[in-house]
Formats: sequence, C-alpha cells, structure tokens
Amino acid sequence: MKKLVLAAAAVLLFALISLFIGVSDVTPQTLLAPSPDNRALQVLLISRIPRTLALILAGASMAVVGMIMQILARNRFVEPSTAGTVESATMGILVVTAVAPGTPLFGKMLVSSVFALAGTAFFLRILRMIPLRSVLIVPLVGLMLGGVISAITTFFAYRLDLLQSLNSWMTGDFSGVLRGRYELLWISFGLTILAYIAADRFTVAGMGEDFTTNLGMNYRRVMTLGLLIVAMVTAVVVVSVGMIPFLGLVVPNVVRMFLGDHVRRALPWIALTGAGFVLVCDIVGRVVRYPYEIPIGVVVGVAGSFMFLYLLLRRGAHVA
Repeated sequence: MKKLVLAAAAVLLFALISLFIGVSDVTPQTLLAPSPDNRALQVLLISRIPRTLALILAGASMAVVGMIMQILARNRFVEPSTAGTVESATMGILVVTAVAPGTPLFGKMLVSSVFALAGTAFFLRILRMIPLRSVLIVPLVGLMLGGVISAITTFFAYRLDLLQSLNSWMTGDFSGVLRGRYELLWISFGLTILAYIAADRFTVAGMGEDFTTNLGMNYRRVMTLGLLIVAMVTAVVVVSVGMIPFLGLVVPNVVRMFLGDHVRRALPWIALTGAGFVLVCDIVGRVVRYPYEIPIGVVVGVAGSFMFLYLLLRRGAHVA
C-alpha cells in the first residue's frame, strides 16, 4: 500500500509539471501576480487543467482495457490497437460523420462504441477458428485485421474528402483539449471503476468457458461486459483525443513482470502506470521541439513499439 501511495504521488508530480509546460507563460509567479485580465489563470483553468486531467483519464483507462483484452483473449500481446478495436471505432466515427455530420460528440461516441464492439467480437471470433493459438500469431492476426479495416476506412475517407478528419482520429493529440471538450473521458473513468469491481470475474472468464460455467458463472455475460467496457473506453478516447497505440499492451505487461497475474492487485498499478506513462510522453513531446509540439500518439507509438518488440523477443526467447 505504501508503494502504491508513492506511485500516486509520482503521477501527481508529473501532473503538476504538465500544468506549467507550454508556450503561454503560466507559472506560480504569474498566477499570483496581479493582472487586469488574469490571462495566466484563464489558460490554467481553460487549457492546462483539462489537458492534464484528460491525459490521466485516457492513460489509466486505456491501460486497464488493455489488461481486460489480454485476459479475455488469453494472450499478453493483445490490446485495442493490435486487435482492430481502434480501427473499428475510427470507422464508426467516419460513418457517423459522413451520414450525420452535425451529431454531437456523445452520439459519435455511441456509434463508435458499436463499431468497436463489433470489430472486437469479430477478432475474438477469428481467434476461435485458429487451430494453433500461438503467442505471436494472435497479435499478428489482430494487426492484419486492423490493417484491413484501416484501409477500407481510408478509402472511403478519401472518397468523401474526410482524410484530414481521419488523421486527427488516428493520431493521439491532446493539444486541442479544452474545458468543455474532454468531459466524455469521465465516462472512461467510471468504466475503469467497473472493471476493477468485476476484476475477479474477468480472471475466471479468462480460464475458459468450461471452467467459468463449472464455477456457476455466466461466461457469455462476463465476456459481453468485458467487450462493452473495452469498446466504450476505446470509442471515448478515440473521439476525444485520437488513437494512442501500444499503451494497453506495454503497461500491463510491464506491471505483470513485477506483480504477477493477480488482476485485482495489479489493476491499480496498471492505471497509475498508464497515467504516468502518458503524462511523461506528453511532457517529452512538448519539450523536445519547444515551442512546437509532437503529438503524443507519435511519442507513445515510438516508445511503445520498441517496448513491444522487446516483449516479443523476450517472450520468444523464453518459449524457445
């Protein structure tokens, strides 16, 4: 418990650092100094605090749903960006944007959730048809499925002149987060709490349908609950800030290397590590080319891909 408190304090420290990084002059001195327009305070309340909260909520929730997907698929290299879930959510946003462009964000999120749920269920269906559930084959199937969905989405986005909008959803970027444009992410926070409450059920469901039924649990209900959480969190994050790749894959694997497979004990650590990792990557993206900014999707994608390769090689070497 003491270590968990220290980890939470570290995340809080990164959050405080994030509040005072940017082009606008927002420092403790400018906040306390008398000013006729209170510009520094307005920037802090309208931009910096919402952005930092969005980083924490998105990082924690995406890391947790990555853990859920790995349990349900019984593979440690599965997460929304390696299972076609993110690409399906993006396709849903494209469809609702093309058909009803005036739909509010909440409506886009609901449609995106339906597409994400369908894409994830289709991915799990494909896994059931694979005779050999290789550790490496499963994420490769997910990446190929995501590639096919992304290609179809890109084709129609090109035909409908929506490529620019598509790129904003496919690349995670918190620079446009303002007060009034991130509140949907609180839904992901509520779903993360629900995932923690149902953690033991997900653990049992991950052991297979027969084992779950023998313990008196409804396997399909647990799987449906897990898929709904994954789909809705993914849709909320993609609609609000875009795609954050490999986050749900790297963070759970790193935490499990130290804490093992005890899901209920690991989930708080996964949420804190996900939030801290996203905060650090966002700070790096804002500092490296200051005053310009590198989208967080690029920073997380680069760091996550290297860590993904390390986990693959490490797992492969262990299996060999």
